[in-house]
Amino acid sequence: MARPKIQPTGEEVTFSPDEVIVSKTDPRGVITYANAVFQRVSGYTEAELLGQPHNLIRHPDMPACVFKLLWDVVQSGQEIFAYVNNLAKDGRNYWVFAHVTPSCDASGRIVAYHSNRRVPHPDALAKVKPLYRTLLEAERAAGGGAAGMAASLALVEKTLAAAGQSYGEFVFSLSAETSLAASL
Repeated sequence: MARPKIQPTGEEVTFSPDEVIVSKTDPRGVITYANAVFQRVSGYTEAELLGQPHNLIRHPDMPACVFKLLWDVVQSGQEIFAYVNNLAKDGRNYWVFAHVTPSCDASGRIVAYHSNRRVPHPDALAKVKPLYRTLLEAERAAGGGAAGMAASLALVEKTLAAAGQSYGEFVFSLSAETSLAASL
């Protein structure tokens, strides 16, 4: 299945806080497992998801630097947490708090990735949304593509360094009263 051209509707689909969206991919990011919650929320059937790149659900308003950071971390063998806005088959979006981990064989070689996604805390989203808009503006101002991604990633790295926070500390600070997002 070719990646469909889906126009975002601006409507949001939600799922219950006690549900978990689960997917597994091969090392290239091709979906090998999608649980029923993933299928229901995304609007895709299992047959439509399996064998497709996970970026099938990438929302156009997601900064490329977030995915660059995510891939760099998991490909290094580390886990990562991230806030992600996904695009459902019908054009609605859904926000998730994702926990992505590499799966390794006995020799330590990465053979797959596993992602659990939960409903994000509203306080965190109130901080993430303007941050992601700022990152997207930086990407667009730099002309998009690799240059845009590099510009937004540099903005993230500069802000983290100024705050003296790691990316992980930043992510978990978002539901706290103060956050790095307010400083951008």
